[in-house]
Amino acid sequence: MFNRIVIKQLRQWRERSPHKPLVIRGARQVGKSTLVREFGKEFDIFIEVNLELSEDAEIFTRTDDVIEIWQFLCLRNRVVSDKNKRMLLFIDEIQEVPQAVALLRYFYEKMPWLYVITAGSRLQSLLKSRVSFPVARVEYLNLRPFSFLEYLDAAEGEAWCDMVRELGVTSVMHEKLISHFNQYALIGGMPEVVSNYVQYRDIERLSPIFNSLLKGYNEDVERYAKNEEQVRIIRHLLNTAWFSAAEALAMNNFGNSSYTSKQIHEAMDCLERAYILSLDYPITMTSAPAIPSLRRAPKLIMVDSGITNFVADIQIEYLQNKELLDTWRGRAAEQIVAQELRILLDNKFQEKQFYWVRDKKGTTAEIDFIWQQNAQIIPIEVKTGLHSHLRSLHSFVNTADRHVTAVRFWSGEFSVQDTFTPEPEKRPYRLINVPFYYIGQLEAILKQYLL
Repeated sequence: MFNRIVIKQLRQWRERSPHKPLVIRGARQVGKSTLVREFGKEFDIFIEVNLELSEDAEIFTRTDDVIEIWQFLCLRNRVVSDKNKRMLLFIDEIQEVPQAVALLRYFYEKMPWLYVITAGSRLQSLLKSRVSFPVARVEYLNLRPFSFLEYLDAAEGEAWCDMVRELGVTSVMHEKLISHFNQYALIGGMPEVVSNYVQYRDIERLSPIFNSLLKGYNEDVERYAKNEEQVRIIRHLLNTAWFSAAEALAMNNFGNSSYTSKQIHEAMDCLERAYILSLDYPITMTSAPAIPSLRRAPKLIMVDSGITNFVADIQIEYLQNKELLDTWRGRAAEQIVAQELRILLDNKFQEKQFYWVRDKKGTTAEIDFIWQQNAQIIPIEVKTGLHSHLRSLHSFVNTADRHVTAVRFWSGEFSVQDTFTPEPEKRPYRLINVPFYYIGQLEAILKQYLL
């Protein structure tokens, strides 16, 4: 079992009083069930039911008395219920029995001493049944593919992770960690992929796993599409969207299709709810709050860089390039940075990620990502090179009404520069150059160096 960072969040949930039932969301095969089973080892009593199994599903359709359900499960598992012990009930694939969703509120109200976690690979399918999780009666936790630190822990061990967490990477270790990050960007963070690669260190062995993941996504389509037409559109997206990763989209006729903007947007919304992709909209302001401009083109971010690289057939390009920023016209770097930032946003209970465009005709200024820290909007560029390559960043600084702290993710070493935009404006700003392996430490870095 790998060390997942969200275990800390699970433990925090366990210590809260009262603790609401916890719904774990995430794409297929990101390790939801495995995570809960590992967490279950920390309880006195752990009972798991899988509602894809008829004998388990029947329990939740036969009665709506949650106390009766729990008593039956205890008897079946030959355990004695004891309120003085920590007991965890794990309801997997809950979307298969929509009635079970409604029962979550009663677990919370009638059995507050029982810990309940639920998950499912197709929670989106509940929308077709017009079933939703009881508002204010449950909590949510997102599970993403492995972060870089989780990959590094699996590949090299905890000592390497501690070095990164403590921002203690020396010049000697810098190149080694950049090499590890490039490998992580290549294979992605799906647990089965990481496990296989860590064991065999062979890229070619990963193809069947990627094929299996893609097959699984396609098999699920009928379960969350609202009609046959949408099934066809979603399948089209699953075949083509990977090629547009980290690009701003034109929805109409997407992927050389005849589908309308509305049809594509609705289908992408389904895939976004299934955590297979996300749409990042731009903002135009330089100060908080960050309000997206929904009429502008969103940027497409896929669930995992490894799957994206496999489908787009750019693995060889990765292996030939030592510089991640040169791979796939820089989009490979943007995709993996987006994945890392999403994990940080989950920790802040923020659902959306944004980028920045200048609201002025005739300009093409665009910042890859923005990060809101307190009342400040931090522009983030994924770039190499010197100041001459930061034209969009300079545009942001020149239009801002306050001193700007900016971040550049790159393959170079960590540094902080107090500098100026070019003449004639010559506005001062602080540029924090952050190596890719420090992305997960962004908040700690900003706390230390944010002006």
